[in-house]
Amino acid sequence: MEQYEPDSLSAAQVAAMRRSLTNGRAALTRRSLLRATGVGALTIGGVAGLGACGIPPAAREGDGPASTDFSAQEKRLSFSNWTQYIDISDDEKSRPSLEAFTKRTGITVKYTEDINDNVEFFGKVKPQLAAGQDTGRDLICVTDWLAARIIRLGWAQKLDPANLPNAYANLSSQFRRPDWDPGRSYSYPWTGISTVIAYNRKATGGRKVDSVTQLLDDPRLKGRVAFLSEMRDSVGMTLIDMGKDPGKFTDADFDAAVGRLQKGVDTQQIRRFTGNDYTGDLAKGDLAACLAWAGDVIQLQADNPDIQFAIPAAGYITSSDNLLVPAKARHKTNAEKLIDYYYELPNAARLAAYINYVCPVDGVRDELAAIDPALASNTLILPDKATAAKSRAFRSLTSAEETAYEEKFAKLIGA
Repeated sequence: MEQYEPDSLSAAQVAAMRRSLTNGRAALTRRSLLRATGVGALTIGGVAGLGACGIPPAAREGDGPASTDFSAQEKRLSFSNWTQYIDISDDEKSRPSLEAFTKRTGITVKYTEDINDNVEFFGKVKPQLAAGQDTGRDLICVTDWLAARIIRLGWAQKLDPANLPNAYANLSSQFRRPDWDPGRSYSYPWTGISTVIAYNRKATGGRKVDSVTQLLDDPRLKGRVAFLSEMRDSVGMTLIDMGKDPGKFTDADFDAAVGRLQKGVDTQQIRRFTGNDYTGDLAKGDLAACLAWAGDVIQLQADNPDIQFAIPAAGYITSSDNLLVPAKARHKTNAEKLIDYYYELPNAARLAAYINYVCPVDGVRDELAAIDPALASNTLILPDKATAAKSRAFRSLTSAEETAYEEKFAKLIGA
């Protein structure tokens, strides 16, 4: 088995990580603002997180003995998640959906909100994973790039479809085939994260803004446009607008997208590249339109009816947070039962009503409407078929690509 040799970090990659953690999606809080997919964190969590040279990956499927599952003897599991990422009672003393799961199955859940960002969490668990040891966690929730790395290193257990009938049947088609886990053999999404176009109707004079072309070329928006300081979002949305698939693009495609954005900088069409701080400027009208994270838009609209959003006809970038069972976890079957529980329609609706992110479960609309009709009609939470069909994922990158692309993007945005 080959040794895993971590790559060194370029200055651009370090800068990308810092952007993500200080004012990008990793800096945001649950429910009030959208949490990171962590483009900059990719390299830090995946490379610096494996800081010692020559750490061997854990045994992959078929490489060694399977982990012993104690689920039948031990009716419990440990679940690590992000803060404010599950339903909670009004008095904040209980989590109703977890309590209902325990009542039904007899499986108690130790629920810990110990994920603050992907980088920090990976730093906690990688020593045990690298050593082939139990992390003490049976279920974790991490963003797609980190899920991809954990799976590739052989640090996730392959899921048993027999324990996941609801998940298999109800998973939305837009989340079924990520390039890092085709067919969802190792993971299931907890929720989806979408990048859209947001605009202030008052600042645009009532005009709709619904394409990257309009952001970059409409002279009436000059100097009042913002793109995001996360590479995958800004470059990905530009690639889509150019008719390229962000899941299959080439180096030349990437360079062309960066060149198009550079023109927007040179002509001063683009005012700046932002993290989540675009929200205040958009609400005030200092920005007329920008790329935005869907979770922000839902919150902004609650306070300002002039804030609107658009899904470009060409498509939009979607990422996800994902449930995985770490290697050597003691209670794999129990964890699978919990995953499947949240793919039952009533439970999926309860979760979506609380966290307001893209629900990855098909057929949940009626259940969600019974809780809140407004949420059930919000395509940022429940994309309709036309919206879901427009979603695109940014493809996985090699270490060499990550270094080269981050350097070019850092130069573009002046980081």
